[in-house]
Amino acid sequence: PTLEALAATSILRKKLPRLIIRFVNVVNLMKLCPRSAHPHGLSDNHFDSIFTTNKPVIFAFHGVPHLVEKLVYKRRGRNFYVKGYEEQGTISTAFDMTVMNKMDRFHLVIDVCNKIEHQLFDKLSNETKYAAVYLRQEMESMLLMHKKFIYTNGVDMEEISGWKWDIEDSEKK
Repeated sequence: PTLEALAATSILRKKLPRLIIRFVNVVNLMKLCPRSAHPHGLSDNHFDSIFTTNKPVIFAFHGVPHLVEKLVYKRRGRNFYVKGYEEQGTISTAFDMTVMNKMDRFHLVIDVCNKIEHQLFDKLSNETKYAAVYLRQEMESMLLMHKKFIYTNGVDMEEISGWKWDIEDSEKK
């Protein structure tokens, strides 16, 4: 899901430029545990400085969501929304499998748009709120386009298979 999370971050930075996004790539899951529970665990202050206690965190995980939820359960913030493997899928492309499990770039962007509408509405500019509504519609259209394309062609759309991180995306803060 790292590639899809990066692609979602890229879309969000381009389409909602005033939205502040922090991308965190967790390589060692044990860092999510409190230090008292595992030697690799982060202190509460260090954990909170990375993930915050008052801003939504959408965590795209390559396994079952319950594992991450259990690791962060004792943390101060209750701001984690974990996306993970839902045992959905069949023989298809790798990207289509992420779509079936709702962990693709389009679903991740939709999740952010939903967070904007339901949790962050009072904290953002009208421009960002309205742009998020249109962006959600655009992502839903992309999902429909993907479904039709993969059914017809049996491969992913070029904008999916050929996607690469744009250096300009990493320069935005």
